[in-house]
Amino acid sequence: MGKHEKLLLEILSGTADANIPFDGLCRLLENMGFEKRIKGSHHIFTKDGVEEILNLQPKGGKSKPY
Repeated sequence: MGKHEKLLLEILSGTADANIPFDGLCRLLENMGFEKRIKGSHHIFTKDGVEEILNLQPKGGKSKPY
């Protein structure tokens, strides 16, 4: 199992929301076909066919939990 699969399983389990590495999450989303744009500290991910946008922020190397 590769890094992206392990990270995806960790995210889907919902048990480590405050411990998701920000850079790893960004790479995972880009590998899944999302396009990224950055506005300040907000990293905004969009993808054709996905209605919602993902608005992520880093917090000390981790993804900020919402």
